[in-house]
Amino acid sequence: MSTSWYLYMVRTHSNQLYTGISTDPQRRLRQHQGELVGGAKALRGKGLLQLVYQQPFADRASASKAEYQLKQLSKRDKEQRVAAYNAGN
Repeated sequence: MSTSWYLYMVRTHSNQLYTGISTDPQRRLRQHQGELVGGAKALRGKGLLQLVYQQPFADRASASKAEYQLKQLSKRDKEQRVAAYNAGN
């Protein structure tokens, strides 16, 4: 049985978007919020965090490639992706 990987985006209270990959975006959000050990340094002290986007991938390599591509987008393009995702949920 293979584990699904997810590309995700987290919004900070100052409206910044953080992009990452994980096998469990909810757990990863809890890590970023300091509830569990292992959150990203970039999100320390950023206040309330909100998981605003997630997309499943079959494997880590695919998720990593998509993460790189997403990080190359402008903030406007990322916001459009978040809006489209949330409109569908």
